[in-house]
Amino acid sequence: MRSLRIFFPATILAAGLAFSLSAADKDKKEATSKDAPRPSYEMPQPEKESLDLAVYQSIREEALTHSHIMEYASGLMDGIGPRLTGSANLKHANEWTRDQFTAMGCSNAHLEDWGEFGMGWQQLNTWVRMTSPDAAVFIAQAAPWSPATKGPVTAPAMWVNIKEEADFPKYKGKLAGKIVFLGEMREVKPVDKPLFTRDEDADLKRIQEYPTNQPNNFSFATFLKTLAFREKIGHFLADEQAVAAITPSRDGRNGGGSGGTIFDDTGAGFGWLIYQREHANALPVAVTAIENYGRVYRLLKAGVPVSIELNIDTKFIGDHEHGFDTIAEIPGIDPKLKDEVVMVGGHLDSWASATGATDNGAGSVVAMEVMRILNALQVKPRRTIRVGLWTGEEQGEFGSYGYVKQHFGFVPRSNAPDQQNVTEYDRDPSGPIQLKPDHQKLSAYFNLDNGSGKIRGVYLQGNAAIAPIFAQWIEPLKDLGVATLTMRDTGGTDHEAFDAVGLPGFQFIQDPLDYGSRTHHSNMDTYERLQPEDLAQAALVEATFVYNAAMRDQMLPRKPIPHPELEPKRTQPLRNVMPGAETKD
Repeated sequence: MRSLRIFFPATILAAGLAFSLSAADKDKKEATSKDAPRPSYEMPQPEKESLDLAVYQSIREEALTHSHIMEYASGLMDGIGPRLTGSANLKHANEWTRDQFTAMGCSNAHLEDWGEFGMGWQQLNTWVRMTSPDAAVFIAQAAPWSPATKGPVTAPAMWVNIKEEADFPKYKGKLAGKIVFLGEMREVKPVDKPLFTRDEDADLKRIQEYPTNQPNNFSFATFLKTLAFREKIGHFLADEQAVAAITPSRDGRNGGGSGGTIFDDTGAGFGWLIYQREHANALPVAVTAIENYGRVYRLLKAGVPVSIELNIDTKFIGDHEHGFDTIAEIPGIDPKLKDEVVMVGGHLDSWASATGATDNGAGSVVAMEVMRILNALQVKPRRTIRVGLWTGEEQGEFGSYGYVKQHFGFVPRSNAPDQQNVTEYDRDPSGPIQLKPDHQKLSAYFNLDNGSGKIRGVYLQGNAAIAPIFAQWIEPLKDLGVATLTMRDTGGTDHEAFDAVGLPGFQFIQDPLDYGSRTHHSNMDTYERLQPEDLAQAALVEATFVYNAAMRDQMLPRKPIPHPELEPKRTQPLRNVMPGAETKD
């Protein structure tokens, strides 16, 4: 999941609630033979879902009694390891997942190229230690896409705090030969709340409720532009001939970013687009535990000279590496429906400081287990079931957006000069959505990317028509803890690519566990943080949703096609509202 998740409020609907079709829907007339056939998702939906409870039970037994999910998890996390986009490890993971899908009985397992990404990179070794006034070993790793030092280097430490361009002159001529400790020392509060939690009834009720106050003050594009200033800082330090930079780890939820946990993503380096050669980190940079950073900070503030020794050993693998998604299928058999598709997936890429277990190895192996379960049960779906394991998610959801753009449609994006430091799919829209013929053939996409916690419900992404359907689907799953439906949007991961062009894309609600507190993008994101029973439950639930969507008579209902290009006009203040006010152009 990307560094920042964006949650937009919406309504929640409790599972099991009775829903009825509106009178308007009931009164809709059937299309005449002279009319063009309407796609089934536009037709009135049945009030009662036809559920095969025998298949529910078979999926439950296979998922819980014969689970192989932790074998997939160990193969991916232990056998392959971190999977930074553009890296050799991610290429290995693409090929391994493709071969696993073939081995379990899927058809057409292959890799799809979504385009050029940038530089491949690997961390080989990083260590940082203080050599005076005392000897101390630090917890540290290279920031992603950091260049290497020329072997071990020892240099005086200097604390630098640059918040704006006006701060540059005060450090001019003072940084040559220094290891720069960059940034303010944050407060480290006691860990007085649990780092590992599950959603209680009150938490789920809060997710359920639709807040009428819907502030949306966060802009990811603005955040990216802020990071562009970090790029300027990196170039300034390099121009001043600093040896390297050390940055402090950010905090996690409930104070989880302490006690040896470090978060290591683009926030640790010098900008967002550091994977592109023209925006590369200008000097070696590592992130260290806040306690290690704090010791040096306090010594320097007290006027005590500090000497640091470090070695950042990394390598780059090409400047124009491409990104690939892993795709595989269980073909549909219904002559009328087999060309329609139900999709399931998650992102395969990760950060490099651990093995990417909860973000998002968990979602990847759950999707793999879903396909294994359905193959093991030899289901014969009416629609084709397709899995997609995306890459480039952490840098901009490139894999899923690229796949959707190639197959279903896309939003034209601005090429204005002020948009050039913004990732492609975060740029301002420049026109209405461009749809492709297969846009009418996708029934739904189901995504998992909130860690290792079991599924508690579904974010409906504002799709009210889906609520009565999912309410019936989860009724037989309530004993597994699945009971919450919400109209809320949730963002920051790959279902957004589908939702952005008006396709039904859904992310599941999961127990938080220690995802936000200590595993998301951290050095603790390892196999040990995975919860086997939770993952087995998630595979069970996701397999059930996928099966139901593939077997029902109609495709799942959709929201109206969005018009992001109209958003600036829609948010402008109304004109000529105040009586007596002068009209302004």
